Amino acid sequence: MPVVLFAAAAQTVRNTAQRSLTAELGTLPATLVRFLYGLPFAGIYLLALYLGGDGAWSLPRFSWAYLGWIALGAFFQVAATAALLLAMKERNFAVAVTLSKTEVLQVALFAGIFLHELPTAVALAAMALATFGVLILSLPPRGQMLSLSAWASRSALYGLACGACFAIATVGYRGGAVELARLGEISPWLSGAWGVLIAQLMQTLGLGAWIARTHAQGLRPIFRAWRVSLLAGGMGAAASLAWFTAYAMQGAAPVRTLGMVEVVFSYIVSRRVLSESLSRQEMIGMALMVLGLVLICLQG
Repeated sequence: MPVVLFAAAAQTVRNTAQRSLTAELGTLPATLVRFLYGLPFAGIYLLALYLGGDGAWSLPRFSWAYLGWIALGAFFQVAATAALLLAMKERNFAVAVTLSKTEVLQVALFAGIFLHELPTAVALAAMALATFGVLILSLPPRGQMLSLSAWASRSALYGLACGACFAIATVGYRGGAVELARLGEISPWLSGAWGVLIAQLMQTLGLGAWIARTHAQGLRPIFRAWRVSLLAGGMGAAASLAWFTAYAMQGAAPVRTLGMVEVVFSYIVSRRVLSESLSRQEMIGMALMVLGLVLICLQG
């Protein structure tokens, strides 16, 4: 639980930094920043683990299956961002954001299919409660409710695709952790560090090559905005290291459900900055989500 709470807190800071970078650099270059500037931090953390005696000075056994799982996660994590970008171009973006929040339930589905990790009835109820709470938080206020046609639009498809891609990415990273543990004894800390380093290297090379080919001038500003980029990359790496470590310790679905606490952190930050009180709808959504998180904690 502490590892996931740290991941959610670090992700909240990273999102704040990345938001300003998106306005300055554009969405894809700002996404690349997260991986490119995160790589050195992941490498330093891995080196610190070895220096601290968390593992012998030898590489873990990497199988093609392990690299395949990590590549699956890395690809679909970027694909999820692409789906969200496509949704932003549609009229009913609110629908896409709302349906992307079904990620946790999709994680439970894909983890059951590919990893044979089946949640208990109580855990499944907790996931449903937390997801329903987040959906309520994501819906527009009552006076701005969307039409039925909006829920059957391309925005809805992109939102579901975004949630599915994030879910598959999570299952990929969890699958990698399980495979690495199967190959030999390794601590969850080392497993998480290697996973982040390899995934971010794949994402940096892949996304960097794509931007260089399609939008080469978008690469230069990335290095000019190095101060904020270091913050976004560092906090992004910290969040990823915590997520990957959690995946090595626990099943994918419970970890992602508990990770919804990031929504609570984001609301606290935004409300403190804007000095606004929660609406009745937001209070109900928050209460349901917190209840789901408490149930997950009791299960753990």
